[in-house]
Amino acid sequence: MNLHQFRFVQEAVRRNLNLTETARALHTSQPGVSKAIIELEEELGVEIFARHGKRLKRVTEPGQHVLKSIELIMREVGNLKRIGEQFSAQDSGTLSIATTHTQARYVLPQPVARLREAFPKVNVSLHQGSPDQVARMLIDEVAEIGIATESLDHYDELITLPCYEWQHMLVMPADHPLARQSNITLEELAEQPLITYHPSFTGRTKIDEAFAAKRLHPRIALEAIDSDVIKTYVRLGLGVGIVAEMALKDDGTNTDLVSLPAGQLFGVNVARVAFKRSAYLRNFVYKFAELVSDKLTREQIARAMSGRLHDDEV
Repeated sequence: MNLHQFRFVQEAVRRNLNLTETARALHTSQPGVSKAIIELEEELGVEIFARHGKRLKRVTEPGQHVLKSIELIMREVGNLKRIGEQFSAQDSGTLSIATTHTQARYVLPQPVARLREAFPKVNVSLHQGSPDQVARMLIDEVAEIGIATESLDHYDELITLPCYEWQHMLVMPADHPLARQSNITLEELAEQPLITYHPSFTGRTKIDEAFAAKRLHPRIALEAIDSDVIKTYVRLGLGVGIVAEMALKDDGTNTDLVSLPAGQLFGVNVARVAFKRSAYLRNFVYKFAELVSDKLTREQIARAMSGRLHDDEV
């Protein structure tokens, strides 16, 4: 048996048992993939896949156990590569970060700049997506570190730690009737057209839960994944915006809007940093996590990766 066979099996599962797509992803031929999988099955003495003719139909019960072992083997192969990279060039390489637009736009610029100061030979590859896409990029080893508010702690394949807390803010033009109120209620908000995030982004779950708890049915006039887009439509008078407080940093671009804290309405959100379980983390990955959150240390992250640290210890 060899690593090529393991990669073919793993990729076949990722591609929903479509061997044509598997071959295309691995830049090889479909017959070559099929032959390699069959040879591995013959060597192991079990069928990894049930078939209908030449087509793979499902993963067998022994195949499930084989896949778990392959996952462990390929993970350790990746770790070996990273160990080699670190000790052959400890201060250089590429840090791949998976995150959402809000984090990339408002939270990460300063930590990225400080990382480049500390490790000038390290390149940064920034991958943006939904929280679920961030998780998948970590699991598929497209990225080494992920940062998002939603979803990351829903995946058993990931180790996640609280990074920082934040609240939503209400934004509106200065002449809006609610701009003069100090204590806005959910009932009053529900009467306004609202402009906020898509349901899978930036704490939207807490917004929906708060209205649902009071049996209110707000009118979401516009949804977006970009805080700047939300503010643009607020400026046009389309409704009251609900954005993350990170998007309202005092940089001189929001002086035409009134912003009011909404933590009392929607609660506190927790951004999380995530790593693939059992992954080998290079020195600059630890450093970047420390730069993103003053709550995290290299020792804490190492303890979490070994299963010896929990949220309440951060």
